[in-house]
Amino acid sequence: MDEVLDAVVVGGGQAGLGVSYFLQRDDHKHVVFERGRIGETWLSQRWDSFQLNTLNSMNVLPGLPYRGPEPDGFWRQHELVAYFQDYVERFQLPVRTGVRVTSLERAEDNGNFVVTTRADGGGEETVLCRAVVAACGMQDVPKIPALQEQLPGEVTQLHTADYRNPGALPPGAVVVVGSAQSGCQIAEDLLAAGRQVYLCTGKAGRVPRRYRGRDILEWWVDMKFWETTYESLEDKSASHNPLPQVSGVGRHGHSLSLQALARRGAVVLGRLQGVREGALILGGDAAAHVRQGDEVSQRFKDAVDAYLESAGLEPPPLEADPDDEPDPEAACASSIHRLDLREAQVGTIIWATGFTGDLSWIHLPVFDPDGMPIHRRGVSPVPGLYFLGFPWLSKRKSGIIYGIEDDARYIAGVLAKQLA
Repeated sequence: MDEVLDAVVVGGGQAGLGVSYFLQRDDHKHVVFERGRIGETWLSQRWDSFQLNTLNSMNVLPGLPYRGPEPDGFWRQHELVAYFQDYVERFQLPVRTGVRVTSLERAEDNGNFVVTTRADGGGEETVLCRAVVAACGMQDVPKIPALQEQLPGEVTQLHTADYRNPGALPPGAVVVVGSAQSGCQIAEDLLAAGRQVYLCTGKAGRVPRRYRGRDILEWWVDMKFWETTYESLEDKSASHNPLPQVSGVGRHGHSLSLQALARRGAVVLGRLQGVREGALILGGDAAAHVRQGDEVSQRFKDAVDAYLESAGLEPPPLEADPDDEPDPEAACASSIHRLDLREAQVGTIIWATGFTGDLSWIHLPVFDPDGMPIHRRGVSPVPGLYFLGFPWLSKRKSGIIYGIEDDARYIAGVLAKQLA
């Protein structure tokens, strides 16, 4: 415990590895603690058929661009983690896996940080350091609503983090609660296996996978969409919008919509409002959710067209995309307001209700009344403590791998000034 490190990085995913690259480059003595394996959440909280929704060319960390044959394709999770592992070896990053950080405090005598860890199969260890980067994210702890306790005991319940494939579920129909990216992708996975799916929807928009011959994300790069800062948002609540419905499955991925899922056999329901006597009580807003998805898709396409016009560029031709076709009458929406689980022969409910983070190991005054970390572009009010890898840390792209390089470079720069 006598040696004092320059920094401790908590988390060995994209954020932790990205900032470690800059710390290593600048000869700052540090260590990266990862509770599991490198890229643990990508390995343990994704289903078998999962593919990333961002292009391979965008899923890279500082210093190591994509050099494969499909820059416009979509990696599987094991391919992404293999890239992470190569990244650690190539740059000789000081990552220690299987080590969980259990406590972060200030030393009483010298102002350094005291980081307490516990290794798998080992005891506690204490490390002293001058700075700490919390790069463990806020999207790795499953959120499940309290009404799960009201469901019949014979119905299997699991979160998307625990779903693997249709064959691992008990017989019967499946209710998927939540219609953002994960919910719709898992519903599609179940439908492909011949399972009956009931989809409880919410206010998630959607985007076309490709538009005018290019992936929508490529257009967004050109349009500087990803560079939108949190401060520039007129409506800050927009930063909490769920990820839009879209899929990376297939060579170029594909569009995903509620009407497309309905055509494949899904029953598109309204929002889950409660449970009563073994039945799900549903809102009458399924049609509104279908129309909202259509409106969001059209808004993004209109934005691309406006960008082309403002740049004086000839618009590439449109291509047919059946899964992006609007349903103006919302004919695909069910009017069911009550779903009796036994009558519908439901064997499983999958909660596609998102994630949160666990920063309870930080015993310092850096949280607001709602328990959220206080920071300005990742710099906390406690000198020497930084956050990285959070959605909207500085810009729209902060929450995805594409945004790590800018945020990690900034945090490493501030940290270097502190150490100096």
